[in-house]
Formats: sequence, C-alpha cells, structure tokens
Amino acid sequence: MSDEEFEAVIEEALDSIPEKFIEALENVAIVMEDEPDDYHLETLESPDSLGASYCDDELLGLYDGIPLTERGEYYDGDIPDVITVFKGPHERCFGSREQVVEEIGKTVIHEIGHYFGIDDARLHEMGY
Repeated sequence: MSDEEFEAVIEEALDSIPEKFIEALENVAIVMEDEPDDYHLETLESPDSLGASYCDDELLGLYDGIPLTERGEYYDGDIPDVITVFKGPHERCFGSREQVVEEIGKTVIHEIGHYFGIDDARLHEMGY
C-alpha cells in the first residue's frame, strides 16, 4: 500500500467516527509514520503513558498527549497531542488489504479513545 493510500484509509477511518467525537477533538494531530522510532518506544516506557495499539510485538499506533480526563485548569494546549499510526507494522501483521484497512480503523479509534481517557482494558472490551 502506498503512503498516499495509507493516509487515505486513515482519513476514511476519521470520516466514520461520529461527528460529535470529531468535534470534541481539540489540538490533536493525527499522523502516519513508517515505523516506530526510539522516541515512540521511550514514550511507551513513561509511567504517564496511557497506551498504544499492538499486534503481537508490533506497535500499530500511539497516543502521545494529555487525555481530557487528566487536564487541569492550567492546561494551556501549547503543544498538540499526537496520534501516530504506523504503516509498516500494519502491513506486516495483516495479510490482506481489507484486513489492513479494518485494523487502521480500529487503531485510529483506539488512540482517539486514549485522548478521551479510556484505558487499554476498556478499549479491548469494546473491540478496539
């Protein structure tokens, strides 16, 4: 899958999310990266890390920010939260284009769930 196709699938996943949730996203960047780098992996080791999406040992996506449920009155939003979706792991973990597309959608929803303060256990219960 080309980078452009992968980005288009991310856009399609965002388009499938109810408008009220999209409107509630403030100061969030959603980006695609080929592979997780040292920064992404170090972020996961932080005790404040809310969570990420995995397939076996492959990191599919990562939410890096302060969830809505943890923002206090002094939160100023200077630095945007970032949701990163990783292309390489999706392509390695899922055999068909249809599976990759489905899992990108799940990853996007999973990471947006972290923005809203939902933890990994609850997201897995919900199928994400």
